[in-house]
Amino acid sequence: MNHTIIDDIFGAFHERGHRTYGENVTELQHGLQAATFAEQQGASPTLIAAALLHDIGHLLHDLGEEIADQGIDAAHEALGAAFLGEHFVPAVVEPARLHVAAKRYLCTVDPAYFATLSPVSVQSLALQGGPMTPAEVAAFESNPFCADAVQLRRFDDLGKEPAMLTPDLEHFRPYLLAGLKSTAA
Repeated sequence: MNHTIIDDIFGAFHERGHRTYGENVTELQHGLQAATFAEQQGASPTLIAAALLHDIGHLLHDLGEEIADQGIDAAHEALGAAFLGEHFVPAVVEPARLHVAAKRYLCTVDPAYFATLSPVSVQSLALQGGPMTPAEVAAFESNPFCADAVQLRRFDDLGKEPAMLTPDLEHFRPYLLAGLKSTAA
């Protein structure tokens, strides 16, 4: 049941997590690093789960690793959120769904933020709509998961260190379990 979906997710990381999508880390390294930063900073269990799973959409499509070079936005955040929403509570799903919007938001409200983005993240930003309009900023700020999405975005941005050592996936299983929807009958 619940353990099966976590095992399925871990299987996807093991099967496709070697892909890099243009960064200097694999999908698996990136997720583990983001979750490690979340854990180190004392984030809630559900935000740690969201940090690990925020890019799961990349593991669900077959568009390849260099899609941004082809001018394609895979909308991985929506793909991932649709999958996660079947199994996890909104406190996991929504920050993951909003992590791209959080990048767009931060580029708008924090003038120094754009300079911190990796070249791949700058490239994807253009495909994802660029900085937000004032109306988009207001809508984003009114979302109850805005703060968690921004925090997740910061963990996402940090999680690009090729030599960083992290715990393995099993270490994060309790956080994923904490974020599962209740199946009590």
